[in-house]
Amino acid sequence: MSLPRLISGLSEIAATHDALICDVWGVIHDGQTHHPDAAEALINFRERHGPVVLLTNAPRVPAEVAAQCASYGLPEGCYDAIVSSGGAARDELIRRSATGTLSLYYIGPDRDLTMVQGLDIVRTDIADAAVALCIGLVDDMTETVADYADRLAAMQARGLTMLCANPDLVVHRGTRLLYCAGSLAKAYEALGGQVIYYGKPHLPVYDAALKAAAAATHGKSPKRPLAVGDGLLTDIKGANAAGLDVLFIADGVHGEEIAPYTAAHLGDLFARFGASAGTVTRTLQW
Repeated sequence: MSLPRLISGLSEIAATHDALICDVWGVIHDGQTHHPDAAEALINFRERHGPVVLLTNAPRVPAEVAAQCASYGLPEGCYDAIVSSGGAARDELIRRSATGTLSLYYIGPDRDLTMVQGLDIVRTDIADAAVALCIGLVDDMTETVADYADRLAAMQARGLTMLCANPDLVVHRGTRLLYCAGSLAKAYEALGGQVIYYGKPHLPVYDAALKAAAAATHGKSPKRPLAVGDGLLTDIKGANAAGLDVLFIADGVHGEEIAPYTAAHLGDLFARFGASAGTVTRTLQW
């Protein structure tokens, strides 16, 4: 097993890459405020080496992700494009509703109902739905997956397919660890329910990110893009499957699992998750 290289910042490896495919939550912000060092790293890479595409499992369309990042203080000029799992899920809803009104059972907070706005979709209860859309928990600050046991069982009994707009299992909001739509999807699969995932680690969203990078350079496809992320099951395994070089951000969603911060321990951690990363740094900085 080859061990990862521990580096102090992106500048040590940036010159060998011509595009950056960068995770958002946990890498450039924590759900409350942006990380200034990460913003500086993105700006420096973009100015000196190539385009930056933000690739996120946020269950929102790219314009909403951009507005959210701006509200957290992320400065302009950090990136060229945003690709989101929410955008991919909305594309699927557009496809499914193109031939007639789609009856949808919605799981998620009301603030994310913009996902279905403007589409030929009617929200229904489980008994009348043709498909279910999972954005996340209705109140992720107080609820857990256990609160959805009855709803998931009722969906499985009807044979509803769940469209999961955020494959992430958990996320940090400040110092708190909260459940995401991916945790509900995994619980549904455990009951025998069918789930279609949009976002990392699934390959179509990486294809979209690489196309966005090429579009930012007038159609010139990147030769050696670098994927940056903190989630081994999503960011890193997805990048591995897509054949991308990887920079793992250690001080992210995996918390104390990264201790002790040594190449040997991190190599063992990666092996446990079936993932690999050539380089590791604590936080994204230049």
